[in-house]
Amino acid sequence: MLGKLFVSYRADDEGSKYKNLLVAWSKNPNKNFYHLKFEDTSIGISINSTDAIYIKRRIKDKIKESNKVICIVGKNTHTSDWVNWEIDTAKELNKPIVAIKIDRFYHTPTRLYNKQVKWAYSFTYESIKKALLEI
Repeated sequence: MLGKLFVSYRADDEGSKYKNLLVAWSKNPNKNFYHLKFEDTSIGISINSTDAIYIKRRIKDKIKESNKVICIVGKNTHTSDWVNWEIDTAKELNKPIVAIKIDRFYHTPTRLYNKQVKWAYSFTYESIKKALLEI
C-alpha cells in the first residue's frame, strides 16, 4: 500500500473524472491493481466556506497527513491558482510529488518544473505505478 496520498487536480469535469478513476483503481479488489492501493486524503468535496484562509488551512492539514502528493495535469490545470498553491504547500512540507499528465501535450503548471517531481506522462496504470514507486 502506498499510504496516504493527497490528490491535487483542477475541479472541472476532466480533473474530477480522472481523480475519481484513480481512487476507483485504488479501491479495486483485483490483485492487478495492488500497487495503486492508497488512502485518499484529498478534500474530495467543496469546503463550505468562502474564507480562503480557512480553506487553505483545511487543505494544508490534509497535505500534512499525506505521504505523497499527486497532481493530475489536465488541459486547464496550469490556470488553477488552487493547484499551484497545493503544489507550493507540498514543497514547503517536503512532500514527494508525482505529476500525472492526462495528455502529454497539456501545459504543465510552472510549479511542477522541478527535479524533485516524478512524472507519469500518460494516465495509465503502469505509468502511474512506476512514478509512485520511484519516489
